[in-house]
Amino acid sequence: MPSISRRDLLGSGLALSTSSLMARSAWARTAALFSGSQTAGQDSAPGAATAAIAPRERFLLDFGWKFMFGHGTDPARDLGFGKSQEDFAKTGDFKFAKVGFDDSKWRALNLPHDWAVELPFVRDDALQSHGYKPLGRRYPETSVGWYRKEIEIPASDAGRRVNLEFDGAFRDVLVFVNGCFVGRNDNGYAPFHFDITDFLAIGAKNCIVARVDASVGDGWFYEGAGIYRHVWLTKTDALHLCRWESWVRAELEADTATLSLGTAVINEGNAPEPVDVEWQILDAEGKPARGGSNASRSTPLRPGESDSYTGEIEISHPSLWSTEHPAVYTAIVTVKTGGKVRDAERITFGIRTAKFDADHGFFLNGQPLKIQGTCNHQDHAGVGAAVPDRLQDFRIGVLQQMGCNAVRTSHNMPTPELVAACDRMGMMMMCETRQMSSNPEGIAQLETMIKRYRNSPSIILWSIGNEEWHLQNDMAEQGAKIAATMVRRCHELDPTRVVSAAVNGDNSKGVSEAFDIIGFNYNLKFPDDYHKQHPTKPVYGSETASTITQRGVYQTDPLRNTLGAYDYPENHTDWSELAEEWWKFYGTREWLAGGFAWTGFDYRGEPTPYGWPSINSNFGILDMCGFPKDNFFYYKAWWTKQPVLHLFPHWNWEGREGDEIPVWVYSNLDEVELLLNGKSLGRQKVPRLGHVDWKVRYEPGTITAHGWKDGKLALTEERTTTGPAVALKIEADRTEIDADGEDIVILTVSAVDGQGRAVPTAGVLVDFRVTGEGALVGVGNGDPNCQESDKEPRRSLFNGLAQVIVQSTKTAGAIEIVAEVNVRHVTMEPAKIAITTKQAPLRPAV
Repeated sequence: MPSISRRDLLGSGLALSTSSLMARSAWARTAALFSGSQTAGQDSAPGAATAAIAPRERFLLDFGWKFMFGHGTDPARDLGFGKSQEDFAKTGDFKFAKVGFDDSKWRALNLPHDWAVELPFVRDDALQSHGYKPLGRRYPETSVGWYRKEIEIPASDAGRRVNLEFDGAFRDVLVFVNGCFVGRNDNGYAPFHFDITDFLAIGAKNCIVARVDASVGDGWFYEGAGIYRHVWLTKTDALHLCRWESWVRAELEADTATLSLGTAVINEGNAPEPVDVEWQILDAEGKPARGGSNASRSTPLRPGESDSYTGEIEISHPSLWSTEHPAVYTAIVTVKTGGKVRDAERITFGIRTAKFDADHGFFLNGQPLKIQGTCNHQDHAGVGAAVPDRLQDFRIGVLQQMGCNAVRTSHNMPTPELVAACDRMGMMMMCETRQMSSNPEGIAQLETMIKRYRNSPSIILWSIGNEEWHLQNDMAEQGAKIAATMVRRCHELDPTRVVSAAVNGDNSKGVSEAFDIIGFNYNLKFPDDYHKQHPTKPVYGSETASTITQRGVYQTDPLRNTLGAYDYPENHTDWSELAEEWWKFYGTREWLAGGFAWTGFDYRGEPTPYGWPSINSNFGILDMCGFPKDNFFYYKAWWTKQPVLHLFPHWNWEGREGDEIPVWVYSNLDEVELLLNGKSLGRQKVPRLGHVDWKVRYEPGTITAHGWKDGKLALTEERTTTGPAVALKIEADRTEIDADGEDIVILTVSAVDGQGRAVPTAGVLVDFRVTGEGALVGVGNGDPNCQESDKEPRRSLFNGLAQVIVQSTKTAGAIEIVAEVNVRHVTMEPAKIAITTKQAPLRPAV
């Protein structure tokens, strides 16, 4: 078998940086393999087999950190770092990274952590696209942060390899262990790791320090700052599986799936070792699937040497991964010597086919399927880029409610928890790397993304970048070569998926020459001509729409930075499209595979078409909290098979009696009748992929929409003039969560009138109190013009709604959340809710 050099496998801290992808989340409890039992912290499926477990341990390193701000220009305010220009002269000189250093004045916190979301807003036009947060070289006092943690390394770890793994941090990171510099990372999205074995004191306390500098960014959108993803400590035998070298490729023929299996093993010990590799496959229920495979090496693996191993297994009548039934299989890869287990890991994968066809669009498992996608950045209200694991499921679930079946990870390698959620929940993915370049950094980021996620069934295509203007135009010659190198590397690492990128142009030259399939950003004038000229090349919309609206707002007023919810011409820019416009184009051409709307959720930064005081985008189909805007129901009407009838706006227009109010209905029924206070205003047929609307003179009361299907009344929806808000109301996405220090409950706060009806115009400031076994981690309301803190225990309702995110402690019990109004001359009944926290297996942590 061909050997793999140690440098290729362990290389830099970037290229191969964490253990294999696990479908891990705070409530599903899926983790890496640990010694002595089944996967630690994992709920066993009924009938699940328990394999022999290797001496591999993986610990979550998120809890119990200390944090302080450093300084980008003043060493005296940056722990003296850089004062003498001799910082790296001698190994072991960094006192701040030694056990016993006084960090008593540092702030205690847990990871993930985004300090940018905690900062105030500053009026600086240079920061507009990043959300007006004071980050950058002109803000040295808030652009550098230090993280510090002390851990015990037991004497039993002698002889093992210990790796420190970061899933992601923004942006430039220097890592120190026990006074020694161990490595750096210089990008904000790819994971990185360091083998810290040699720097550890065995059987003693050890110190880890990370200096994170967010002075320089990667993108043109809000990116956060700090260690905003998980940190891990992984311990293995000296003979162990190589990082991210285990893969499963399924080939489906009739009722049989042939699994091609591969992995690599490295010997970091001091003596030659014979190697046997075994694979076991568990089905979607956790039961052993038919078949097994093994491979061995005829000669021992020498110290410092690595080798690759392959196998094959056939599975009869496999369960296929699909958007409706996302069956996830597991491959357990075990390394043995003389029958003794030395290492093992668990790889999740799916069995399915995905094909792009130039004439008929996209096929999943041989069935045609339009891609009904959304592009999304990674931040959320209240938490910024430090998104709790459970929130990934919440966000995917909300998108699925409107019929979205695919997401694009704009514009960077996603967090592992998002990919795992998509695998588990049946959401397809266009997985995108940050840097489009064939330089060592760009290739390393690309390799990291593909190796880490190539086993994920949700991913249907790789994207090597977004809107590289120079490489598409004035540097087209270089762009063609750069893209060709990147595409070639994608195919080498994963021959099962197509490669593309998001191109804002006609795709006639430059980077587009190398792509397997062609993506168009906006520009509806280009796809038809391209298809005629390139009839064998599949085409899809890599970025579309960019419709600009605000939730619950029905008048566009540039003086107030507001945007109405109607699909009017002013609700898109000169380069983008309305919701109905783009979907009528992509949804009616069979040869188009579908597309990705910009964006599913609003995000911080890019407050198009306005500037200050707007601090986040208006592009979302949902606001930053995940509350639906009215366009959500347009997509739900035409992206799902459910009967839909959505009537808007609200009917609280005090002071506008007699004025004409535009009334719209999104529906997929045959006809809609509108009534005002019981009087019919007419019945209209619903145009395919369109809407119906009326002009109605306002009078208080009720507007009613009747939806008809096949001549029968199918649905009715009303909007009624409410009274003033007299009480608050709290609703929770769940009333029981895990007591693991990670799980969250997502609370919706609203205001109701004397009859218990939601008041859609309420905007009162609400205070929150959280007691018991939980803590408030963030608040939001979806208002793009609201500059209230995301972290303080108060938030104004925006058009009747606010969101509160509360995280559990590690103690089972109860959390009580109280919402109350403490504004002078405003009397409202408070609301409270109790959440139970149940004891759950904790992920091993240090």
